Amino acid sequence: MFQLINGPSRELRTRAVCREAAVYQSCFTEVNTMSDFNCRNCNESLYGCKYIKMEEEPHCIRCYDRLYANTCHECKEIIGHDEKELMHQDRFFHDHCFRCFSCNRSLANESFTMQGDALVCSDCFCSRFSSKCAACNQTVMPGSRMLEYEGSTWHEDCFLCHGCEKPIGTEAFVPDNDNFYCVPCYERRVAPRCSHCRKALTKGGVTYKDDVWHKECFLCSSCRAPLAGQSFTSQGDRPCCIKCFGNLYAKKCAGCNTPITGFGDGKYISFEDRQWHQPCFKCSRCSVSLVGSGFFPDRDQILCTDCNSDD
Repeated sequence: MFQLINGPSRELRTRAVCREAAVYQSCFTEVNTMSDFNCRNCNESLYGCKYIKMEEEPHCIRCYDRLYANTCHECKEIIGHDEKELMHQDRFFHDHCFRCFSCNRSLANESFTMQGDALVCSDCFCSRFSSKCAACNQTVMPGSRMLEYEGSTWHEDCFLCHGCEKPIGTEAFVPDNDNFYCVPCYERRVAPRCSHCRKALTKGGVTYKDDVWHKECFLCSSCRAPLAGQSFTSQGDRPCCIKCFGNLYAKKCAGCNTPITGFGDGKYISFEDRQWHQPCFKCSRCSVSLVGSGFFPDRDQILCTDCNSDD
């Protein structure tokens, strides 16, 4: 299951700061009443000149640009007092430098986003960086709601159940090859049926001889004990727990008279119509192991070479 997410925003906007309005023109008509009116930095007279106030102090244009003007992030030049200044994420730009790095169009009055440190217009972002919907192959627009699963992307309205063809949205779904199903459609159309209860099997379960069971339905055919996660064998086509198989079907060891099941007691040895657990296959007189050695049958006994020679 996955959730709807929002794509990259395309609503970031420029913020323009105009510094031309703060430029003043000094003038005088009554010379005798004027006191000194100089730039507070270089002390140059400002009579009849343009000036800019910073913290209520007059500065000549040259000092203002040198001391207070910002540097353009793009061209690294001073943004003069009479130039429009654009600011984004604490970076300053000339109006003509604020452009898409791909198509070079001005972004002063356009929507844009960021790709790393680069400015990108909406059109270039969509064509170069946006995902394509796996269903309709159209661009998933930045800022729109989309769904992602295993590296693929869908428009919200394009991610449909293959059965009922309704949008799945944030609901649970089941993948089947290249298709996706809502849970009701999967259970009704695709899910395998338990060999015992015939109900849909949507997760987990047990497979045996090409048939499937719910874990709680996979039982010993004799005692009905659960077999999921346990060792078991079969009698014909019916699964059987080890205990029932030993008691009902397994042959008995000629040495210890307990069932030979092939589980837990390892390999066994067969001779004529008798079988032995491997540890039980030993001389009837001296008890030496006969595994891998020659032996001699003597009615119900088996003898090693030495004991047979004593006779």
